[in-house]
Amino acid sequence: MSVYTIGDLHLSLGDPSKTMEVFRGWQDYQRRLEENWRAVVRPEDTVVLAGDISWAMHLSGTGPDFRFLDSLPGKKLLVKGNHDYWWTTRAKMEGFFAREGLNSLFILHNNSVMAGGVWLCGSRGWLFEGSDKYDPLVVAREEGRIRRALETVPPGEEKILFLHYPPIYGGQVIPEFFGAMADHGVRECYYAHLHGGGAAGAFRGEHQGVRLRLVSADVLKFTPFLVR
Repeated sequence: MSVYTIGDLHLSLGDPSKTMEVFRGWQDYQRRLEENWRAVVRPEDTVVLAGDISWAMHLSGTGPDFRFLDSLPGKKLLVKGNHDYWWTTRAKMEGFFAREGLNSLFILHNNSVMAGGVWLCGSRGWLFEGSDKYDPLVVAREEGRIRRALETVPPGEEKILFLHYPPIYGGQVIPEFFGAMADHGVRECYYAHLHGGGAAGAFRGEHQGVRLRLVSADVLKFTPFLVR
């Protein structure tokens, strides 16, 4: 069993007007994603989707996108992104999956999942960009979610954290997130969110003992990245 990850699929099967094909490098991206996914992921594998999964505004509108994902090999763990407006409570999402027969989709939020000999944890995280200013309440909320997820892992077990937002970007570092990772022995963190020129400035490497890697779909040429 292997573990893969990829973020920012931005699927729009339910609303073609929101297709990402208007952006450079995104032409025919759903076909490319499907072909590449099927070439590397096996039914027994697990894929962590690091946020911005569907452009649907409500859970009821995600059906076409989620049926597409469900048709692909492997177990999919969904992490919330800043554009996942359809995201609601775990009970509602899991109920929707059950009613729609989406048997390979699972939520990774305030919990952990064992796959490939390692525990997988995920959360949206946060990034202050544009006109946003540092807000300690927002950071504390997101830090709490990260810590709750990591606390579900048995002591001493290896764990990997998946975030949607980068915990470090440009001159901005969110020390609370790195503090949570240090307290729980996290040595690997994968994140998404960044595209184009933003991706060019992404931090890749080690920071405070944590190896960081950007896994946005366009950066990965729409091929899930092998984690384990």
